[in-house]
Amino acid sequence: MSILAAMQKTKMIPEKYKQMSREELEARVIEVKNKLGSRLYIPGHHYQKDEVIQFADATGDSLKLAQLSAENSEAEYIVFCGVHFMAETADILTSEHQKVILPDMRAGCSMADMADIDQTERAWDKLQVLFGDTILPLTYVNSTAAIKSFVGANGGATVTSSNAETMVKWAFEQKERILFLPDQHLGRNTAADLGVRLDEMAIWNPNTDKLEYEGDISKIKVILWKGHCSVHENFTVQNVKDTREQYPDMTIIVHPECRREVVEISDMAGSTSYIINAIEKAAPGTQWAIGTEMNLVNRLIKNHPDKKIISLNPHMCPCLTMNRIDLPHLVWSLDTLEDTANVIKVSPEIAENAKLALERMLINS
Repeated sequence: MSILAAMQKTKMIPEKYKQMSREELEARVIEVKNKLGSRLYIPGHHYQKDEVIQFADATGDSLKLAQLSAENSEAEYIVFCGVHFMAETADILTSEHQKVILPDMRAGCSMADMADIDQTERAWDKLQVLFGDTILPLTYVNSTAAIKSFVGANGGATVTSSNAETMVKWAFEQKERILFLPDQHLGRNTAADLGVRLDEMAIWNPNTDKLEYEGDISKIKVILWKGHCSVHENFTVQNVKDTREQYPDMTIIVHPECRREVVEISDMAGSTSYIINAIEKAAPGTQWAIGTEMNLVNRLIKNHPDKKIISLNPHMCPCLTMNRIDLPHLVWSLDTLEDTANVIKVSPEIAENAKLALERMLINS
C-alpha cells in the first residue's frame, strides 16, 4: 500500500486525546505498558521527540529497530515510533503473528516519497536501453517497501548510511554501474569517498524522465536518483563558514545525507550512530557543531552538558514528518491496538523481494 493510500485509509485522532494533559497521557502509556508487558514493544527512532522517546523500549536507526522488533518475538504489538518506510521494514522482518502499528499514518518521509515505483520502473527501462545489462540498483533503507522490492528483484540490495561504502564496493563487483536510490547526496558522498570522480556520476531526474549528464555517457559509473533529505539538504557551506568564524575550535560533524560540498569541508561525516558515538567518546570541554536532525542534536546537548554542542544550522527545525508522532498519537495507538486503521502491512509479493534486498545487504556488509 502506498503512503497516500494509507493516509486516505487512516482515521483522525479523536479530540479527547488532544485535550488530555501530559500527565494523563504519560500515565496511560505506563498503564498499557505494565498491562501488556512483553506483548508490547515500542521502538523509537533517534529523531523522535523526547515526550515519545522516553517510553521507547529501544532507540536506534530504522534498520536496527526493525531487527530488534523481529528479535522480540513475544511482542504481539510493535508500535513503531518513526515514519512509514521504517514501519514497513519492521513488518517485512517480523513474524506473521506480530502486528506493526504506526501511531500517525501521516508520518511519512519526503525522501522516500521522491522515488515511487512507477517512476523507478520507467527509469529502469530507459536506463536499460542506454546502458544494457550493466547496472545494479542499490537503495538506501530510507525508501518504500516497493522500491526495496524492485531492487531485490533486479539483483540489488539495500544500504544504510553506516555500510554504504561496503555495499557500493560490493555492487561494483557485480556490475559496471550502479543506480543509487533515492538520496543523491549519500550516493554521491559514498562514491566520491571510494574514488569515483564527480564527472563519472550522472543524475536521473524522475520528474522529467531524463538522464542529466554532459559528455560521453559511456564514462558514467554512478547514476544518482534526484532525491534528497529535506532536513540534511538545509545544511550549507555558509553554515560551515559561519561556524568556523564564530567558533574556531569547534569540530564540525555532519551526516552523509548532506550536500557533497558541505561534507568536503566538514571535519567528520558519518551515520547517526557514528555521530552519537563520536560525541559520547569525546573528551569533556570539546566543542561540536552537528549537522543532523534537531531533536537528536537537542538530546545530545542535554545528555552531554560537559561539552559545548550546537546545531550547524542555528535555524534548523526538527524533521516535520517524524514529529507527527507525538504523545497523544502514541496513547491513541495504544488504546486501539486491535484496530486495523494504523496497521502497516506489506503485501507478501512486495515483502519477498524487499526482504531479499535486505538480506543481500546483511550478508555482504
